[in-house]
Amino acid sequence: MDISSSTAYSSGLSAIQTGMTRLDQASSDIANSASATSQSSNYQAERLRGVDRSQLDPASAAVEMIQAQIQVQAGTKVEKAADQALGSLIDIYA
Repeated sequence: MDISSSTAYSSGLSAIQTGMTRLDQASSDIANSASATSQSSNYQAERLRGVDRSQLDPASAAVEMIQAQIQVQAGTKVEKAADQALGSLIDIYA
């Protein structure tokens, strides 16, 4: 049995990777929001005019971080369940 191509393992890994990407993006949005509000130079003001303000909302980014955390936790549970199922199969055939 090829473990790396197992659907459950692939699904779990995909969920973890997607959650980590979402977490990275949300934390970047929070950092950009904090730097945008703390710096008031003309250069920063010009740069921010071209940025979508909805991406700079710290509350939305915080919610996105929590959703990303839940997604990673779900992916981890899928990985654990697949690992336990494989362990059970090995025990049956051993």
